[in-house]
Amino acid sequence: MKRLSNIIVAAAVSLMLTGCGIYNKYVQNTPTPADVFGNNQEVKQATGDKSIAQMSWREFFTDPQLQQLIEQVLANNTDLNSARIAVEKSEASLKAAKMAYLPSLFFSPQGTIASFDKSKASKTYELPLQLSMDIDLFGSITNKKRAAKAVLLQRQMQQEAVQANLISVTAQQYFLLQVLDRQLEILMMTDSLWNASLETEKALWENGKAYSTAVNQMEASYLSVKTQIVDTRRHIRAVENNICQLLASTPQHINRQKWGTTTLHHAEAKGDAAERMFDTKYLHLGVPAMMLENRPDIRMANHAMEEAFYNTQAARSAFFPSIKLSGVVGWTNNAGGLIVDPGKLLLSAIGSLTQPIFARGKLIADKKIAKLTEEDMQKKYVQTVINAGNQVNEAMADCLAAREKHLYYSRQLEVLKEAYTGTHELMDNGKASYLEVLKAQESLLDAQLGQAMNMYDAAEAVIALYIALGGGSK
Repeated sequence: MKRLSNIIVAAAVSLMLTGCGIYNKYVQNTPTPADVFGNNQEVKQATGDKSIAQMSWREFFTDPQLQQLIEQVLANNTDLNSARIAVEKSEASLKAAKMAYLPSLFFSPQGTIASFDKSKASKTYELPLQLSMDIDLFGSITNKKRAAKAVLLQRQMQQEAVQANLISVTAQQYFLLQVLDRQLEILMMTDSLWNASLETEKALWENGKAYSTAVNQMEASYLSVKTQIVDTRRHIRAVENNICQLLASTPQHINRQKWGTTTLHHAEAKGDAAERMFDTKYLHLGVPAMMLENRPDIRMANHAMEEAFYNTQAARSAFFPSIKLSGVVGWTNNAGGLIVDPGKLLLSAIGSLTQPIFARGKLIADKKIAKLTEEDMQKKYVQTVINAGNQVNEAMADCLAAREKHLYYSRQLEVLKEAYTGTHELMDNGKASYLEVLKAQESLLDAQLGQAMNMYDAAEAVIALYIALGGGSK
């Protein structure tokens, strides 16, 4: 009969635990929008088993000097080191949470000297080892341990996100330096050509074949190029300083190769620098449904939901009794008021159960707060997925726009070079005014500088797409 009652009690306890679900494991079932990429058909129609997001950053960025620069940034950057430290802190917290299953053991020796009415002093002592252990019958320790693990996973994802962002910023700044070098090269060539035109116009003016206004206009344009050279050099210095901040180092020159000498992510690309750097036909996006799984921010948001879930479970566990076992083992010479020497073995064991009845509303409030936090994390997860889809859409649109603009810039430069050469010949023969030559010169320079900056915009868009798909974290 007694055995039957034990079985009934055990079954009742099992049903109670199953019903309240305090031992359930987290399962991600938060619904997200089906069409996170919007109307971008290039992304929707992407196929292939491997995405560029699965490429390591060393595979994606093939420039050896850029690779070396990224390695230095990842080794020295303060933000990334802080993220590493945060991971180590969470690892320590998880280890402590796992150790909560084990008993705690303390050595607390005590000694007393007592004398009554000038009698001989009596000396008593205790040398106990005190042991205390919480019995995790209702899942409090388990849920806290699982929540600590979810926190650790979040810190690891945060570290990956910081790394991906650093790689992205470093690469973008590096390519910006290359494009600024290209712009400076264009300006220096223009400076030489316009200086020659200015000297020609001065000679014509001295021989009475040109007006002073023509000389003044050409000199003004020539000086404008000079100021652009100064601005470009200053911009280069600013970008180098920005990279040095990422390196956590003092200002210094940043070594780089010439624009277009290496590919960005596709060794098979042929043709001019633009095609080698950012032609979208070489972008391997992978299967759309799998695209965002590599993003550390989405995985971090998922682990945040996991942490909130286990915190809710722990808050529910607090309503159930807590069971603690404690005991003492050691030596003492105090035997129930008698003092014996030598000491005798001291043993004691206590089991206690504490059932919350009224905690001034704290347990109810903790549970409600935990549930609200869980709901908040679910909404933030959905928003993170939406933001990720938007970033992919934007990056892909920027890639396509830059590629299309490059075709227009290329044709525009061909036309303007012909116009500049032809107008200059006409002016030399007295069939065109200096204003026409001046306009042709300025239009050609603007197109050359615009094409160079569009190349950077395109490279930046490809890098943004790589990061948006979850690349750079490995």
